[in-house]
Parts: sequence; C-alpha cells; structure tokens
Amino acid sequence: MIANLCLADGFDMFPTLLVTDGSCMIDRRMGIHGHPLEIQALFYSALRSSREMITINDSSKNLMRTINNRLSAISFHIRENYWVDKGKINEIYRYKTEEYSTDATNKFNIYPDQVSPWLMDWIPESHRCGFLVGNLQPAHMDFRFFTLGNLWSIISSLGTPKQNQAILNLIEEKWDDLIGHMPLKICFPALESSEWHIITGSDPKNTPWSYHNGGSWPTLLWQFTLACIKMGRPELAEKAVTLAEKRLQADRWPEYYDTRYGKFIGKKSRLYQTWTIAGFLTSKQLLQNPEMASSLFWEEDLELLETCVCVLTKSGRKRCSRAAAKSQILI
Repeated sequence: MIANLCLADGFDMFPTLLVTDGSCMIDRRMGIHGHPLEIQALFYSALRSSREMITINDSSKNLMRTINNRLSAISFHIRENYWVDKGKINEIYRYKTEEYSTDATNKFNIYPDQVSPWLMDWIPESHRCGFLVGNLQPAHMDFRFFTLGNLWSIISSLGTPKQNQAILNLIEEKWDDLIGHMPLKICFPALESSEWHIITGSDPKNTPWSYHNGGSWPTLLWQFTLACIKMGRPELAEKAVTLAEKRLQADRWPEYYDTRYGKFIGKKSRLYQTWTIAGFLTSKQLLQNPEMASSLFWEEDLELLETCVCVLTKSGRKRCSRAAAKSQILI
C-alpha cells in the first residue's frame, strides 16, 4: 500500500519527489523546497529496500516493475543533472538560455549568473573532486553542499562509483570547511546577510553558521564512516572519529556546534543527545568491525542501469553516461 501510494501517477515532470521547504533533516525555512537531494537519496534507498521486502507473485509483478523503472529514472536523473565538478561548473557558466529542443544542453534553463562566486573559488582544481548539488528544478540550481544527501547517495549507490569517490575526495580536500573542529557541517556555505534575512525570514535559530544554517552535527559521523568504509577509505573516517572523540564526552554530547569551523557548542544546543552518542558509538563499532557495514549499504545494481539506458536508447549498455543523456528528453 505504501509503495503504491508513493509511486502513484501524477503531474510531475521528473522522477524525483517534490516537497515543501523544511521537509528533511533541515526542518525550518532554508530555501530547499522543490527536489532536495537528501529526500531523493532517502527515497531511492527506500525503494531499493522495498524490493527486498516485497514478495514476488502475480499481484506484485507490476508493482515491482514500477519500482525498478522509478529507480532507473531517479538514478539517471541525479547522476546526470545534479552532479558538478570544475568542468561541469565551467559548462554551466557558459550555458545558453531559452533553449527548446531534445538536443538542448541547458535542459533546465539554468542562468549562468546562478553560479555563485563562492563556488567558483571553492571548487578544487582537481577533476577528482565533485559533489551532487542540493536542489534542482527549472531555472533554479542550489549549489550548496548538503552533507547528508551526498553521504546517503554514496551509501545507496545513487551516484556512480567515480562520483562517490569524488565526493570523498572533495571532503578530504575541503576538510577545514566541511569537518573543521567537529564533524560534520550540515551544509556549506551558510546563508548570510540579506540572503539569510530573505530566505529564512530572519530565523533567530538559523543564524549564519549555526544550527541548520552551516552548523556542525556529530550525528552525521556514522553516515560518513559508513560511506568511507564502503568506498575503501576508512582512514578518513578514523581521522574524523578521532577528532570528535577529543571533545564530545568533555562537552557532554551536544546536539550541534556553531561557527564556521565548529569551534563552539551551539548557542541553543541540547546536551546528552542520544543521536550524538549513537552516531559516535556506531562509527567506532563500524571501524572495529567493518564487515558489519555491508548490511547497511547498497552496491551498484547493473541491472537497474541497464534498464535505465535500454529504456532511453534501446542499447545494451550497462551504465549511464553523459553522452547517452545529451540526446534524451527529460523523463
């Protein structure tokens, strides 16, 4: 019943879920209404889980086919349209607008001026680094880095193996910005000045570099650890856990930390938070017993990717590619 409800036909142009602002871990106004990455990664994971739970019989065959089609469409859509690295940002910077055809490069009519100066300065020179943007819809692309969405894209294999490695490369390259004194920054950068006033409605809790607006949340540590173990990079997780271990107990397990580099306990942070303690303990357990991690993440599903490309190009390729995407209409 739940699966049928989530997959019911509607008027959506895209395979991603449309939600209002405050519909994810960031549950206050932060300008992330539309199709935020975090919701799509969790939805993708839920659909992959559902395939393991649904019994295959005559009455469920059509539902399973619908789930597989949606998984393929989401995978294609996110990998192609949400991904940015230095090369893709330069491409967007040179976009032509108001294109109308199946061969259009700028399918979402993104205006080049939306590429913020902070991003052009911040993105590493190396093509080994990249990330999935926070949100995408017609004429709007939110280039902020949202940690949970990117980590869960790695865990669920929503991103390609190359993209997943590039996200961890970016976190390593931008360690001070995304990890700082306390892992991990919920999003980067924070909304400041007039942008903070307009988008958050001058939210006194989401002041710049506090709470959901660029605060650091230790509970994200276990998702980071899981992603690192999956991609064969446990040393990154060990470095972050060691950093957190120095402060969390002494600081009485706070909910979140404030300031650009997470130096101070949040101004309204509650102490002895279960999810902070659980995130730290889970990270320690996973690092000590990495074999346990395999039950919590998904590997690449080649059948899904084959379905994805076959539906679009009638070819037998087993993975999505930008070359295949450029000649296709939006799903």
